[in-house]
Amino acid sequence: MALSAVIARVRVPRPVAAVVLALPRGITRLRRSPPPEGPALAGLVALAVLVLAGGVVFGPQWVPPGAQVLPLLGGGLLLRRRAMRVLMLVVAACLVYAVVDFRLSGVRPGALVVALVTAAVSYEFTRSREETGLTGSSGDTFVVELRQRLQRQGELPRLPAGFCGEAVLSAAGGGPFAGDFVVSALRDDGRRLELALVDVSGKGVEAGTRALLLSGALGGLLGSVRPDGFLPAANRYLDRQEWDEGFATAVHLVLDLVDGTFTVESAGHPPVAHFDAGSGRWSLLDGAEGVALGLLPEAAYDAVTGRLDRGDALILYTDGLVEVPGRDLAVGIDKLLGEAERLVPRGFDGGGELLVARVASAGTDDRGLVLLWRDS
Repeated sequence: MALSAVIARVRVPRPVAAVVLALPRGITRLRRSPPPEGPALAGLVALAVLVLAGGVVFGPQWVPPGAQVLPLLGGGLLLRRRAMRVLMLVVAACLVYAVVDFRLSGVRPGALVVALVTAAVSYEFTRSREETGLTGSSGDTFVVELRQRLQRQGELPRLPAGFCGEAVLSAAGGGPFAGDFVVSALRDDGRRLELALVDVSGKGVEAGTRALLLSGALGGLLGSVRPDGFLPAANRYLDRQEWDEGFATAVHLVLDLVDGTFTVESAGHPPVAHFDAGSGRWSLLDGAEGVALGLLPEAAYDAVTGRLDRGDALILYTDGLVEVPGRDLAVGIDKLLGEAERLVPRGFDGGGELLVARVASAGTDDRGLVLLWRDS
């Protein structure tokens, strides 16, 4: 049934009908908007008209005029300011008709106030999103894409037979964004793994955006500079950004996937844990020290070398996993090593998630962990 026929059937007055029938032209003017906005505006306007028609047909006790807050809330989430103004005009016309129509004379003033407040809040929300560039449904798409990119960054490359690895990244409070991230790459035709676990200062969306920018830069450095020049180059890059919270800690690992030798460098990061299958004990690789990234224009980083023999394992982690306010960091590291001991009898497969859950399941800081091991 045509829109004009529906309007005539429910006896919509001419001012409201004129607004509704003018919508196709209004939607045409929104062609420069993201594709979902035109259909969204049409659907929300249709909802507003249906609410009015429902009140006319079934009475306000079944479909109250206050239900007009539903299209207004939808508009605040999906529309830009120009389209939102069109929707608000339609809703206002519907409410005016509901007030003057004798069959809806029992409209409560409180319902009109609620609709007015909802319209103001929705429009303000739309305005703030448009000023930040996250307008309409495109804003949600941007946020989802950002989260997916951060998640993909944490995936380790496929390792050759005999070597295994897991990366676990968990945002503070279970949120979607974390300032911890992993970048990794295979070099020398897959014979060497190079990775970095980085903890950007801050947390939440702000830290997530900085992490995305920094992960792209550091991912480009992997394989482009010598391993011993990776952290100095990352430090110079971060220093040039001049962020308000412009620092990050990082641990850099280069692992030979043929003989198992490895090199670890640290930029203000907690020490890496190494499991020696020969002795059956975990130990910390002390000696890999250096200042956090972005604090000084130039910095040097000491390296620690070792070997990952069959049955051995390495744990790289951020301080959010072991640090609790008011408690010494060593206590958290001891707890991590204690839980790592429990992995040895069962095997390390799936151990990354278990360690994060057992050590800091409800942490107030972002948590990141990389578990690498060599089959026995």
